[in-house]
Amino acid sequence: MNAVQFSRDIVLEPADNDRLANLCGQFDEHLRQIERRLDVEIASRGNTFRVTGRPGAAEVGGDVLLSLFEMTNEERLDPERVHMTLQESFMDDAAASVNDETLDGGEVVTIQTRRKLIRPRGANQGSYMRRVRDHDLAFGIGPAGTGKTYLAVASAVDALENEQVRRIVLVRPAVEAGERLGFLPGDLSQKVDPYLRPMYDALYDMIGAERVTQLIERNVIEIAPLAFMRGRSLNESFIILDEAQNTSIEQMKMFLTRIGFGSSAVVTGDITQIDLPSGQTSGLNNAIAVLGDVKGVSFTYFKPKDVVRHELVQRIVEAYEKNDRSS
Repeated sequence: MNAVQFSRDIVLEPADNDRLANLCGQFDEHLRQIERRLDVEIASRGNTFRVTGRPGAAEVGGDVLLSLFEMTNEERLDPERVHMTLQESFMDDAAASVNDETLDGGEVVTIQTRRKLIRPRGANQGSYMRRVRDHDLAFGIGPAGTGKTYLAVASAVDALENEQVRRIVLVRPAVEAGERLGFLPGDLSQKVDPYLRPMYDALYDMIGAERVTQLIERNVIEIAPLAFMRGRSLNESFIILDEAQNTSIEQMKMFLTRIGFGSSAVVTGDITQIDLPSGQTSGLNNAIAVLGDVKGVSFTYFKPKDVVRHELVQRIVEAYEKNDRSS
């Protein structure tokens, strides 16, 4: 730990032994997790906690303890919940030091679906949700685990439930990630299902599998490979193009010109995971360069710090990013 130390004392009320045990975890595993992540030391006696470390880290540690203790009134904590709370605290702390050109201000956008309430985790996700709501075409660009696709699907479900659009169209290029899967059996839907599974999972999570099946049967939710978009004009639709880094320039242009009256589109992708043949320019990279100043188009860039999956995922993304820079 650094030479300059700061201590923050926290008194948690009410002094409920069950809630305190829930907060600390078995053998204090939750406290040790916070210590490792923030490089602080946590001492406790009853319902009084002292967090010692660098001034900023100790302040964050105290805030995390307060947030987690509040959660103990309604749920059983586990290491994943502790990690997510820590991650959100890092996002909010980072947002405070970023100027308005990077993150726009505004209210927190929340979405209530049939099965859950969806709120942004960190300022960058909040900015993304506002831009999706306020622009006809929004791009979400960044590494895996930052919520790009999940929040886009949530916005689509919200628009459908509020009758802002008549259908949801989910699109993805059928490009294999460095593998050759051969000829897949089944009809068209069964062939493209594996490529669109992340969007299916998000829909199931928000409105339930039975409801999703009904909407697909009624063609209210349409799932299609990118190649089948040519020649169409999609009116009153919420269109999501996922894995857009694997589009060609021609495919991207074709997709973007499908947007009809009363429609919105979200394009998501990770420019560090392009699976196109060597030497082929990604349509997403090209769109970033071409559309940067076009009115009505927004871009949100996610960083490794925005990853909201397992803590290890964030470290993996950062390691690959560091290796790419050194290469």
